[in-house]
Amino acid sequence: MTDFVVIGGGIAGVSAAAHLAPNGSVTLLETERTLAFHTTGRSAAMYVANYGGKGTRPLAAASKAFLDGPPDGSADASLLSTRGLLWVATRERTRLLEEKAAGTGSTLVDASEVIRLVPRMRSDWVAGGLYEPNALDIDVAGLHQAFVRIARRYDAELRLSTPVTGLVRRKDGWRVSTPGGHVDCRAVVNASGAWGDVVAGLAGIGPIGLRPLRRTAFMVPGDSAFSAWPFVVDVEERFYFRPDGAQLLCSLAEETPSFPTDPRPEMADIALAIDRINEATTLGIRTVNSQWTGLRTFAPDREMVIGEEESAPGFFWLVGQGGTGIQTSPGAGALIAALVTGTAPPPYLGAAGVDAGRYTPARFR
Repeated sequence: MTDFVVIGGGIAGVSAAAHLAPNGSVTLLETERTLAFHTTGRSAAMYVANYGGKGTRPLAAASKAFLDGPPDGSADASLLSTRGLLWVATRERTRLLEEKAAGTGSTLVDASEVIRLVPRMRSDWVAGGLYEPNALDIDVAGLHQAFVRIARRYDAELRLSTPVTGLVRRKDGWRVSTPGGHVDCRAVVNASGAWGDVVAGLAGIGPIGLRPLRRTAFMVPGDSAFSAWPFVVDVEERFYFRPDGAQLLCSLAEETPSFPTDPRPEMADIALAIDRINEATTLGIRTVNSQWTGLRTFAPDREMVIGEEESAPGFFWLVGQGGTGIQTSPGAGALIAALVTGTAPPPYLGAAGVDAGRYTPARFR
């Protein structure tokens, strides 16, 4: 018997485990042989305070303190580093920059400033930009490991290669079945990402309509001279690129519907991204060093789903993070822990504007 079972070993699952572990025994179940095998392990995350929906931004704000200063012993180095974010647009699309700038505190810049920030942008392509200098790179692996260390500090059990095959409601909680036996618990946290509706189905709970969307990224040769460039994103999210060591990380920024799966890159997506980046820059990309694809999973309204399923007491959702799960993970973990344990959320969540009612699965029922 354990107090809490967390299903999924990505950033959501380990954050939930880390925040629940001080409140009781935790068993985390991960299907794959390693944690963070799917989306988390393939993420190029940033901390961008003004990115995402109305529910995302308060959770990101609530997460900043943890990212700035993780608990002692949980991280070997800083989790954040300076990067900056630069939205770019052609003349026909500059009005979209103005729309994005409304209320964000970012700075609209002209083409000459865009080229100063990123000298390889084509002067005959770019007409302006929106610059957010305070956007930060997140050390995704370091953050994930910080949560793992905290969870283990409180003796949480992390089981790999342990898929969940059944979920049955019992008088005093839940029975979670796996190929190696069952685990009885008081409450279950469904943090299984693209498989969230599948896991709920094992418990006889109807889907909430999660939509996994493919996104492919790839590495191309770079140059040390590029290291100070910001993260560059087309204003319509038709492509992005950013420095990554001696390489450039690039993407088509596509959102292609997919089944929950371990996706593989489509060469046509990579080729189209290269065409678009070469059209906007003088990079002349011709070689791809590596490529991978992940699934960014959204609820129908593109806001996160965090809370208890009304029809199944003790079953909690922590899904639908889309492209913002890394930067919101500390806040989301703290919120789900409060909901599961029935305690008051930490005051800093309220101070950041986090309203638990915004994330409830009941909005889809």
